[in-house]
Amino acid sequence: MITKEMTIGEIIRLYPHTTAIFARYGLECNECQIADFEELAHGAGVHKVDIDQLLKDLNETAVK
Repeated sequence: MITKEMTIGEIIRLYPHTTAIFARYGLECNECQIADFEELAHGAGVHKVDIDQLLKDLNETAVK
């Protein structure tokens, strides 16, 4: 299960297919230099993305 406290890099390493979800939200996180240090909630906030919807979509994709 993906949580908002996880780093973006950790999410991408554990669930590589989530890069499509990040891209759908305009987040090119797999190319970001701080992905290994930035928590999902912080990254979503910086980019004005609804964290609850992003988290829902990421978790739906992660279980597939």
